[in-house]
Amino acid sequence: MNTVKLLTVDTIEGARQKLLNSISISELPLEQIELRQALGRLLAKDILAPEDVPNFRRSTVDGYAVVSADTVGAGESFPVFLRFIAAVEMGKPAGLSLVRGECAYVPTGGMIPDGADAMVMVEYSEVIDDAQIVLYESVAVGNHIACVGEDIKQGQLLLRRGTKLRSQEIGALAAVGVTEVPVYLPLRISIISSGDELVLPPVPPGPGEIRDVNSLALEALAKESYYQVVGLRTIRDDEKELEAAVRDAMEKSDVVALSGGSSQGTKDMTAKIFSRIADPGVFTHGLAVKPGKPAVLGYDEKTDTVLAGLPGHPVSALIVFRILFSWLARQLAGQKEPFPVPAKISCNLASSPGRTSYQPVILHPCKDGYLAEPVFGKAGMITTLTKSDGYIVIDLNKEGLEKGDAVLVFPWV
Repeated sequence: MNTVKLLTVDTIEGARQKLLNSISISELPLEQIELRQALGRLLAKDILAPEDVPNFRRSTVDGYAVVSADTVGAGESFPVFLRFIAAVEMGKPAGLSLVRGECAYVPTGGMIPDGADAMVMVEYSEVIDDAQIVLYESVAVGNHIACVGEDIKQGQLLLRRGTKLRSQEIGALAAVGVTEVPVYLPLRISIISSGDELVLPPVPPGPGEIRDVNSLALEALAKESYYQVVGLRTIRDDEKELEAAVRDAMEKSDVVALSGGSSQGTKDMTAKIFSRIADPGVFTHGLAVKPGKPAVLGYDEKTDTVLAGLPGHPVSALIVFRILFSWLARQLAGQKEPFPVPAKISCNLASSPGRTSYQPVILHPCKDGYLAEPVFGKAGMITTLTKSDGYIVIDLNKEGLEKGDAVLVFPWV
């Protein structure tokens, strides 16, 4: 049986490294799926373009294909008269070649005939008869023409591993004929919320009771962070019940997150349970962060499960999950870290030396960019997060910030 090592306080960087060192994989497993089913999934391999897009010279407007030299000096007062030879049909080869003094009608997306090097929009033209067109615009070489490979070149890196497939990525893959893609399987997580005071909707809370916020909020954040939620339970602060729930969850999960019971006190059972049922067990009991110091991290080698004891207060639980487990999923999928917004802090802001502080803020546009206004609230007040646009990070070696100091705001989404 392992013994609990209390208050093995780690920095965020230290805890993250221990997480990576403990798990058996350095990358998520993958599967091959149809492109139509890939929305929202994370790409598991780099995709190189198998062909050029477009693969022929195409018009980007409705108008007339011309030799640009024929239009030099053309305008409302000095129109150009060209011989009309044909109309290109949409979706078919042009099947013709232009010489000086000739033009051909080409619809948007149609193939540019050989010999033509520019397009004149139909708005700047006039039909004289079946054989003659008047143009009122001077155009340069390449005007309104998409060249071969101008959008995507064959062999180029189209999408990087770790890219979240949105509508635009689906479109780019469809453009080069990709019908199946390798995507990562999400990490499996079980979420357990503990507390004698917790009740679940639709049961109204009585005196001394509160509704369970953590289970549903953590479930939503886990899904946002590319986890598959395979278990969700609310349990009393009973050591035997909690241990049984964690043991059961370990058999089907990559991560088991237990919120509540992670601070010191009479009901601090999380670290004790983790150490008893996992091997090597607890590797962190306490984080040098605010909020979220009373967090427990552990690992079980036999089931290859990461164990997370999150604070009971919703704000603390959500922030700790975000900075550790949302980060973990990004690391294993090769994703980039969220891009922060530069801003200036709107007021003096005290911090706790020796602890990295995560402070929710509201972004206000100003003439020089953005002002970041701190949103203050106690750890149990979920609206601290709903009112804010993101958070700033104050280094553990700083005592605080002065009004006007430059900060980086990390958005919640």
